[in-house]
Amino acid sequence: MNIKLNKSDWIILSVVFVVTAILNCLDYYRVGNKLIEYVVDLPISIIISITLILIFIQILVPRLLIKEKKYLQFFVFALLILIFFGTLDNLIGRLSAGKTFKSISNIFLYLQNGLYNATSMVGFPLGLLLIKKFYEGQTQLVESQKQQKENELKLLRSQIDPHFLFNNLNTLDSLIDSNPTKAKEYINRLSLIYRYLIKTKDAEVMELASEIEFAKNYIFLIQTRFGNDYEFNIKENTSLADKFIPTGAIQSLLENVVKHNKSDGKTSIKTTIAINEGWLIITNCKSAVKIKEESFGTGLENLKARYKLLSDEQIQVHNMDLKFEVFIPIITLSE
Repeated sequence: MNIKLNKSDWIILSVVFVVTAILNCLDYYRVGNKLIEYVVDLPISIIISITLILIFIQILVPRLLIKEKKYLQFFVFALLILIFFGTLDNLIGRLSAGKTFKSISNIFLYLQNGLYNATSMVGFPLGLLLIKKFYEGQTQLVESQKQQKENELKLLRSQIDPHFLFNNLNTLDSLIDSNPTKAKEYINRLSLIYRYLIKTKDAEVMELASEIEFAKNYIFLIQTRFGNDYEFNIKENTSLADKFIPTGAIQSLLENVVKHNKSDGKTSIKTTIAINEGWLIITNCKSAVKIKEESFGTGLENLKARYKLLSDEQIQVHNMDLKFEVFIPIITLSE
């Protein structure tokens, strides 16, 4: 986990350092410091302060405190880093004032003074940033939880879409008279699909093997309804064991294929589901028939939002002239 500084963070730091520099200039003027001390000390102090803040924000806090929870190591490293940079700032200030190192009588007290110096340099701006990041994190957590619930509801509504049931009942009605054997198989597959939807309605992720079996049943419904308009091919190039994807992800993308591509009656819309190491890739050729219905991309946006909650990986979408390709990261659950 890495904590990044955003634009507002840099604005806060800029304001703090500008105000600090002005106060230091007034203090230097009151004491009667030389011009070289203004030119050297102030920029060096700001550079060292920013370096310390970045070390704490991007390395020590996220790694030792948040990720690994090694509080003793954090304290030791923080102490040593503060002593080093605080002492370095004091030494540079000593040189710019024309003093030598020989006048340092007690090394221990000088290092202690370096610690105090570094603490005073970064304590206030670092505290501001950490408080700001904490409240930003809390706000983001609330928004993420809200988005997760909304995504779950959207997924559930899309899975039990009344149009989906209506279309399948129409197909079944036509099969009962024309092909009773296939109608029986259709009922069996439809039953398996709804049983799976009920079983997984509260699951964020499911085993890839189960999702593939669900996809096969779903593909059967599509091909029975549309005949040769759609052709599907599943390529399992790696083992499916211990691999997971968001529940209903394949279904959502197959729905997109049917929704946004219509066969001209001569050429099938070919779709390939390839399972490789780390990725599930769904590729379909794009139809020449124009679709009147406007596409808002809500299915893909929903899937992208779910991945932000489930994994550090992101889905990849390649919209080309002749084909449409979506790369879904396969999730491996850690113990």
